[in-house]
Amino acid sequence: MGHDIYFYEAFEEEEQSLRSFLPADINAGFTWKTIQEAGHDAPPAEIISTRTQSIYPPDWASRLGAILSRSTGYDHLLRYRRESGFSGPLAYLPLYCNRAVAEQALMLWLMLLRRMPRQMEQFARFERDGITGGELGGRTLAVYGVGNIGREVAGIGAALGMRVVGVDIVQRHKEVSYVTGEEAAAEADIIVAAMNLTPENSDYFDESFWRRCKKGVIFVNISRGELSPAVVLEKAMEAGIIGGLALDVFNHEKALAARLRGGEKNDDDEVAALMRLKEKDTVIMTPHNAFNTVESVRRKSQQSVEQFLHFRETGRFIWAV
Repeated sequence: MGHDIYFYEAFEEEEQSLRSFLPADINAGFTWKTIQEAGHDAPPAEIISTRTQSIYPPDWASRLGAILSRSTGYDHLLRYRRESGFSGPLAYLPLYCNRAVAEQALMLWLMLLRRMPRQMEQFARFERDGITGGELGGRTLAVYGVGNIGREVAGIGAALGMRVVGVDIVQRHKEVSYVTGEEAAAEADIIVAAMNLTPENSDYFDESFWRRCKKGVIFVNISRGELSPAVVLEKAMEAGIIGGLALDVFNHEKALAARLRGGEKNDDDEVAALMRLKEKDTVIMTPHNAFNTVESVRRKSQQSVEQFLHFRETGRFIWAV
């Protein structure tokens, strides 16, 4: 282990930002690859940092000192602890990208409501047929998961004149009108998934959910792909229930990334469904990038380094799982 800390999944701008906050005496390693793409047989440092696509090798559990995930979600960390027996400290970053992700959700539902993919395609012919969109005022926005990100989504919707309802088992924000999941499904014109992933809510947006929704509802998922299986989304689109679909996260995301980055073929039904969906002009997909603004990358880098340095000094993380 020649490094003090090793950062996986660090794209170019993020690596530059992390380096700007790291003290000069820290020996840090970087790669844009996931752990499995990097092909490391052993941990390159006692402390490693990833995002959400890396698969932690079970045999690293006894050799790692700590794991820092540069993400707001930490279900993948709990899964590793549960499956490998890893007993070391785990950490995440709960506060760095709330606004960035919420604004990405807004952009996506606006683009779908205004039929932007088709507008852009039809510019080449300067054709206006079939691209009449809608306005936000008076439409109902249902936010499933009103945590740090969901609260920002709800606030943006309310500021734009939308009727906003929230769905959450913990109703902690007085300014949000909470309803049941069933009530929100029946009323919503636009649904935003901002839920954290737990064993209990995996596949939450299943076939029975979509049978309760309005025809033509717009669905945006900026939280976890496991909440909304692609095969189910495809069926709901074919039935005319989902009128517009935007995904920044994906079920079986690791397999999808391998397919898109390296052309790796597989028999994964979820990946196949996503590959078909991405060809539709009523679907927008982005590469798990909602967090990625200049401001949030800087916050993430600063908070990651703060976490690391605090752990080196005290043996504890500031934001521990």
